Amino acid sequence: MALFHVARYAGPEAAGAEAEADGRARALLERLQCRARERQLQKQPPQQAPEEAAQSAPAAGKRRRRPRRNRRREGGREPGSTPAPPNKRQKTDDEDEDEGAESGEETPAESSVGAEAAGSPEGRGGPPLEEASRPLTHSLVLGGFGRSKVPKVQPFLPVWLAQPSCVGKNVTEGLVPIEDIPAVHPDLQKKLRAQGISSYFPVQAAVIPALLESTANGFLVSRGGYRPSDLCVSAPTGSGKTLAFVIPVVQALLHRAVCQVRALVVLPTKELAQQVSKVFNVYTDATPLRVALITGQKSLVKEQESLVQKTADGFRCLADIMVATPGRLVDHVDQTPGFSLQHLRFLIIDEADRMIDSMHQSWLPRVVAAAFPSEGPKDPCALLQRTQPRVVTAASMCCPQMPLQKLLFSATLTQNPEKLQQLGLYQPRLFSTGSAYRAPSNPGIDVDGDSGGKYTFPVGLTHHYVPCSLRFKPLVILHLILEMNFSRVLCFTNSRENSHRLFLLVQAFGGVTVAEFSSRYGPGQRKSILKQFEQGKIQLLISTDATARGIDVQGVQLVVNYDAPQYLRTYVHRVGRTARAGKSGQAFTLLLKVQERRFLHMLEEGGVPGMERHDTPSELLQPLVPRYEEALSVLEKAVKEERKQKAA
Repeated sequence: MALFHVARYAGPEAAGAEAEADGRARALLERLQCRARERQLQKQPPQQAPEEAAQSAPAAGKRRRRPRRNRRREGGREPGSTPAPPNKRQKTDDEDEDEGAESGEETPAESSVGAEAAGSPEGRGGPPLEEASRPLTHSLVLGGFGRSKVPKVQPFLPVWLAQPSCVGKNVTEGLVPIEDIPAVHPDLQKKLRAQGISSYFPVQAAVIPALLESTANGFLVSRGGYRPSDLCVSAPTGSGKTLAFVIPVVQALLHRAVCQVRALVVLPTKELAQQVSKVFNVYTDATPLRVALITGQKSLVKEQESLVQKTADGFRCLADIMVATPGRLVDHVDQTPGFSLQHLRFLIIDEADRMIDSMHQSWLPRVVAAAFPSEGPKDPCALLQRTQPRVVTAASMCCPQMPLQKLLFSATLTQNPEKLQQLGLYQPRLFSTGSAYRAPSNPGIDVDGDSGGKYTFPVGLTHHYVPCSLRFKPLVILHLILEMNFSRVLCFTNSRENSHRLFLLVQAFGGVTVAEFSSRYGPGQRKSILKQFEQGKIQLLISTDATARGIDVQGVQLVVNYDAPQYLRTYVHRVGRTARAGKSGQAFTLLLKVQERRFLHMLEEGGVPGMERHDTPSELLQPLVPRYEEALSVLEKAVKEERKQKAA
């Protein structure tokens, strides 16, 4: 069929050919119409009953019909009528048959006559009036733009992430007595009892035997000569993750003959590194094992003296277990003569999610590269010389070597395979307090499993939020401390400036012993502040997120989020400073009206078991307002004075 019709001047010969073709087309059209009328006559509906005819008579009288001319064409067209253009679409037999079957109100005579009338809409190619008002069967209906729930895209995870080894999250239930794990060395069991520990928490009871199994034949060669699997542990704050790797590492290194760095623990903050080093010192006491703390609190030279010692034959290592922050660790890898990680057996990454975020510093590739000897001629006399990992074959396993096993611990371990790939894990195994992931049978249904959300929280922790205005946020904190009589309160802010101003304001208000914990103070001062807070000498400790990661402060009864955290992981680690080791605790978050909707939605997706609203009526705050106004004026003067000192 041509897409364009070009009108040209037609001569006498072309006019005759066109007339002949037009006549043949009209004859064919008339034959088709006659066949259609015959089918309509055969399908004539039966006569209506008298009652139905009587009921339809008034309605038919009201309906006015357009007069139809009862003329029929016989052979050619009638005189005076114009011929139909050849490119005009004509109705086929099937269309005429469908129209005749649908229009049951007209008689066959009216239908056939009306279709031939030149002046009627049907004669001009238009549909009957009844058919024009009837909706088309196969037409596209626009609309239906209402919101519908979009099926949630379910992640496709590796088997070790989708099917973890499930661990109980309630530390008060499922306790395992020390005697039930006989693989732990008797000397370590005595030290556990001396520390008042008679049972293992669920995470410890699951991870300790798995690590001891990989070191059953000693730390030099793994079980069967094969490389052991790397372990990842995701458990709530205060569930005993630190002891879960301290006990197996100390036991594996008890019978070492030569002092070399066999275990390396990397942590994000200096305070957390001090805490882990303290635990190692407790369980390595009265053993030949030595622990070195490398965080930058001492000069580089003093730290080098605690790591290596220069001798006549070269250098001698002075540490078996090294606890370090990533930046200082890289400094020693690059600048300390004689420092070597080629005998490293355990690489422990605590707070692994935050350490993954700091991978832009490239600390992990440099540490792993330092753990393997540089390319060059191999020493044939070197026993168990480590080589770069490659494809496991019979040839690669013929020479045993000391494996490098990675252990990851975090309360908010990511399940993003792309991020975990950066760690180069070998056949990893996951221990998690959440249930195994199950793909839903119906893709439109969102299944979270038994874990209830993305993260798990301590069972004894209760969550509250307090709606308040920006002006009276400090007053709400003072009300919570004074009226509820909490002895140890940890308050978090989003910046060092907010922490300092809130500290000055509460100090000017009086009645509460308050201290500030931020980067404004040095490591020694912060250590002293934490010690006073644990002893109960400080009632309110205002801090940035420096203490939100892993710091175990004894006896924290209440955690207050003065500034609402922007991310769910930050909230998990902040509130995890209370309700530790099976104890109870409370967490309050102060929210402005514009923050409520987003914050509550974030916690709902994160699996917070229940967020209770805690209102503070103005009648309760009114007695504190006069002192609060005076404290604000004192704060204003103090801020101006500090600005003058900085300018000077």
